Amino acid sequence: MATIPVDDLEITRQFGPHLSASTRAGTSTEPDRLVKTHCCFCGQQCGIQLKVRGNEVIGFEPWEEFPFNRGMLCPKGVKRYLQGSHPDRLLTAVRRDPSQPAGFRPMPYDEAIAFAAGEIRRLQGAHGDAAIGVLGGASLTTEKTYLLGKFARVCLKTPYIDYNGRLCMVSAGAANKKAFGVDRTTNPWSDMVGTEVIWIAGSNVAECSPITTNYVWQAREQGAKIIVQDPRITPIARTCDLFLPVRPGRDAALFAGVLHLMIENGWIDREFIAAHTVGFEQVAEHCRAFTPARTAEVTGVPERSIRKAAELWGTARSSFLLHARGIEHHSNGVQNALGTINLVLASGRIGRPKSGYGTIVGQANGQGGREHGQKCDQLPGWRDISNPEHRRHIASVWGVDEKDIPGPGVDAYEMFRKIDAGEIKGLISICFNPKISLPDNEFIARALDKLEFYVAIDFFLNDTARHADLVLPGSLQEEDEGTVTQVEGRVIKINKAVDCPGEARRDWVILQDLARALGRPHGFTFSSPREVFDELRAASKGGVADYSGITYEKIERQMGVFWPCYAEDPETGRPTPDHPGTPRLFEPGSYNPVARGAGPFYFPDGKARFNVAEYRTPADDVSEEFPLFLTTGRVVSQFLSGSQTRRIGPLVRQYPEPRIEIHPRLADKLGIADGDWATCETRRGAITLRAMVVTTIRPDTIFIPYHWAGEKSANRLTVAAQDPISKIPQYKVCACRVRKADGAPGYAARLEPQQ
Repeated sequence: MATIPVDDLEITRQFGPHLSASTRAGTSTEPDRLVKTHCCFCGQQCGIQLKVRGNEVIGFEPWEEFPFNRGMLCPKGVKRYLQGSHPDRLLTAVRRDPSQPAGFRPMPYDEAIAFAAGEIRRLQGAHGDAAIGVLGGASLTTEKTYLLGKFARVCLKTPYIDYNGRLCMVSAGAANKKAFGVDRTTNPWSDMVGTEVIWIAGSNVAECSPITTNYVWQAREQGAKIIVQDPRITPIARTCDLFLPVRPGRDAALFAGVLHLMIENGWIDREFIAAHTVGFEQVAEHCRAFTPARTAEVTGVPERSIRKAAELWGTARSSFLLHARGIEHHSNGVQNALGTINLVLASGRIGRPKSGYGTIVGQANGQGGREHGQKCDQLPGWRDISNPEHRRHIASVWGVDEKDIPGPGVDAYEMFRKIDAGEIKGLISICFNPKISLPDNEFIARALDKLEFYVAIDFFLNDTARHADLVLPGSLQEEDEGTVTQVEGRVIKINKAVDCPGEARRDWVILQDLARALGRPHGFTFSSPREVFDELRAASKGGVADYSGITYEKIERQMGVFWPCYAEDPETGRPTPDHPGTPRLFEPGSYNPVARGAGPFYFPDGKARFNVAEYRTPADDVSEEFPLFLTTGRVVSQFLSGSQTRRIGPLVRQYPEPRIEIHPRLADKLGIADGDWATCETRRGAITLRAMVVTTIRPDTIFIPYHWAGEKSANRLTVAAQDPISKIPQYKVCACRVRKADGAPGYAARLEPQQ
């Protein structure tokens, strides 16, 4: 059973997190070579040159030629090299052994693979193929995500695979699919510069995607007006032209109220609506009820600000709308995202330069990681696993019978419900730390304890892997090559800088070793990521996410290729290897495989869809017992569950502990001063943290960053309510209460991370 084998502190003493800090100045040490590659963290995927000496990454140099960031990096990018040669790095496989002080003992790699294969065979033999679940990650290269989806369905024959992008982009993706028929940011970020209005909804750009801030600043310097919508005055909001302090969970109502005013004042493009969209009248009827007075009452945004937002957006000649998890992490996240798209379509400002719509990707491969088959309902090329034609195409590429490909599975959180119910007996995870990143994570820990066998693949022993029966040592980004697709839809190449240390293996090699050990090697005999990518190109051909015209050479030559990129001319069917890619979607006259010339949008008639974006109050809304809103998010020096960044000394020192952000009026009412210990409690649990009294948050709302583990984990508090369409959890709002703590919590006396 996958219970933690010994006390957590004993595991921490051996496996960390410990702090890594270079004794050499990273930018002054002379390397043997420079390797042009990309940052391993967020979806911007900034270009960077890693300084390599021998088999060690010792620092970095700016890569000023790469067009997205032009040498600029955020604090995480500057210090990313410190995860290489880290004292916590897994150099061997480790197997659970409660007799050992740290609960695990080293195991030779080949023995570990044989052990894992034996346990998988045992469980599937006793309970069926679906007894095994697979959880992937959106920081893996696209080659790995493709291979993982194939591994689950061809080798394991299980329907149960999903990924941690379920916590990130799925609400935006579902909304994009409903409105445009395709899920991708519509324009390169350079189209922001020169636009008249930028609306940023639910995105702390300066901390979560810092280089994007530079594009916003450049646009502002050229006259753009900036609108920011958020319960907090984020750094980007401090200099914006209009701040909309929306009450958590009320975003769809705000968008409906703004569209109401645009229609009322004639600030819509009726010619575009008539020629290129369907469904507008139903949306207009829905918005009629959202008068300025009602919208202000529901959202907490002053009526004058709602009117100003409608005027700025409605009367502009060019515009760019960006949104992220702030409006998507909700039980009505898809509706919120559809509300933004309705504003864009009503304006008619899409499919042309300086006017676009973007969903800000959170993880390194948040875009590519959701396109090629590790989602529970998806096959490569953004194909539908329930569509017989799509299944036949992929079966022909994989060399299997279509009927042998399992049907759709379930989302990542539902997989844990199935583990809890005893339906899934074994789990394989890679690049996922669900014990920290899933909501109501005490339930996740209890579910992990019920597994009969759990194998994790990772380069550090993350918090979830502490429950594992076996941990296989995987690879850092710089130890392999492959592609990722960054925030703009640009496919870029990760280049190998160093070899894996010790007995660590590249992740795709581990998957193939497992397939061979299971006696199921068919389709898992690749000798390089390039070979995997070439099969992916064939699998994606003709799909919405068509990568067939992309090659490693073209990526290097162009410094990235925007998909779709066809391998043949859509009109003649003749190969066109020089197709440059598609930086801007939906331009007049553009071709796609769904509309086939009927129009620019990915529906048979070529027209975009307006969708009624229903407003619903959030699950677990405020009450007399729990009168405050809790919202969660990131800080600039940490990333996701912190498995990497909580091990990098300079980043930890920048923001060493989570804090409760609280408005002075609320703090005064509760008798809490800045730096006091305060306890936040929800219906799921309580945590005690230092208070940070700030004027940059609504007085009815508190904020806690979510990167920490154990007693400091914000997801001990969050609710497991999910959007009915996207199944994304509702991280951004739940009801809570706060009080001054009786004293310091027990963990305050313990040293974490270990020095």
